[in-house]
Amino acid sequence: MAANVTTHEQERTPQHREETRAPERFLKPAVNIMEDEGGLVLTADLPGASKQSLDIHLDKGVLTINAPVGREMPGRPVYSEFEWAPYYRQFQIPEGVDQGAVKAEFNNGVLTLRLPKAEAVRPRRIEVSISKE
Repeated sequence: MAANVTTHEQERTPQHREETRAPERFLKPAVNIMEDEGGLVLTADLPGASKQSLDIHLDKGVLTINAPVGREMPGRPVYSEFEWAPYYRQFQIPEGVDQGAVKAEFNNGVLTLRLPKAEAVRPRRIEVSISKE
């Protein structure tokens, strides 16, 4: 029996779902990622998802967003232009992110994740002093 050896890079790679065997289809939510001095800000559109059903994980540098969607709608469906399916998305996060300080907000179907940079990788200004001889 051969051992399954993974490299450090393979441990950090987002896992792909095997769509042909998955019992359920997933939608890939629209996402924007912005970077500033403090870190990354990720916003994702998750219409139909609820705060209670959101499942967000950050493990081994891989951020996973999983959001089941409620299909309860009053009345009988007559016409529909969008699918009701759970959302699923993964991202590889840079090593400089402080994983313990990640914050999540969910408002009106929009998820906002704030991924701050670790203090060690934040840019800082170094003051130069004049030595007196």
